Amino acid sequence: MQFNHAGKALRMLVIAAAAGLVAGCAASYQTASAPAQTSMAQASADQVAADFEADRKAILAMAGNYEVEFDFMETVSFMPGYELKERYRTGATEVVRVIEDRGTYIALQHILVATHNDQSFPIKHWRQDWEYQPETVLTYIGKNAWQSEPVAEADRIGAWSQVVYQVDDAPRYGAVARWQHEAGLSTWEPASAWRPLPRREATKRDDYDIMAGVNRHVITAWGWVHEQDNSKLISGENPKLLAREVGINSYRRMDEFPVEVAEAYWADTKDYWTEVRAIWDDIAAKNPRFGLTIQGEPAELYMPLLGLAEEVREGKKTADAALTEARGLIDEYTTLEVAAR
Repeated sequence: MQFNHAGKALRMLVIAAAAGLVAGCAASYQTASAPAQTSMAQASADQVAADFEADRKAILAMAGNYEVEFDFMETVSFMPGYELKERYRTGATEVVRVIEDRGTYIALQHILVATHNDQSFPIKHWRQDWEYQPETVLTYIGKNAWQSEPVAEADRIGAWSQVVYQVDDAPRYGAVARWQHEAGLSTWEPASAWRPLPRREATKRDDYDIMAGVNRHVITAWGWVHEQDNSKLISGENPKLLAREVGINSYRRMDEFPVEVAEAYWADTKDYWTEVRAIWDDIAAKNPRFGLTIQGEPAELYMPLLGLAEEVREGKKTADAALTEARGLIDEYTTLEVAAR
């Protein structure tokens, strides 16, 4: 989608003025009166506040109950002899809830609701954390490792970072961009960022090991859509491009499924998962880089962590006992011996 570049530039000037980054510019306008300067500054501050609230509204709009379609299709082969894989399409019902909102930080937890033999059950899914004007962002650097990268001041003014986490709350990828509110839509689109292979690929193939993707979030009248432009890379000193893929994950509002299954699961396990998140946050805060010892999204880690949540839920373990085991598992499968990207 193309946006009005003049509108972007104007917004940046407004943000910069409100942030005080153009201090002293008013002095060059010798004929401007003090009341006029005050009025301009107030207008700038008001615009920044309005943009911030519009951004928050867009992020919070992703919470809800949804019928989801996941649709991925390879479009171009770049390696001799490589044949495009069959299109991947599947659906689900999913609950997205705000689990934390501190104003400039919002966390959204996704929980799938699956049904088999007339029985519905919850599956903890991915999480997305949003932070306003972040000083750093956690990014994927390959070989199942991540590092915290500084965000330049010019890039973070008025921008939000999104960091996506796996079902076990280990990180996946992060990026920074500004929300655009134009043409009746709210859109967040960062530059391409590296990601580990999605589970749908990691469990079936080993002919590439990095996904370089552009993730476009668009809020719509019926819900929201997560569009992806993905490049499948073979790592090395000079990474090679295997193929390109387009993906569209559509979240359409829908309440006709047992939402209470997901809500009950979260009510019973949220304290446990809060502490699991804290373990990962502590690792990220104390170490410039860290990684997992097993490639992909390892079942050896996420299955036991999900299992401990079930034991807490069923009263088979106390939260403290489960967290002691969780720390041991995370320590077993993480490493600090990671080279910089």
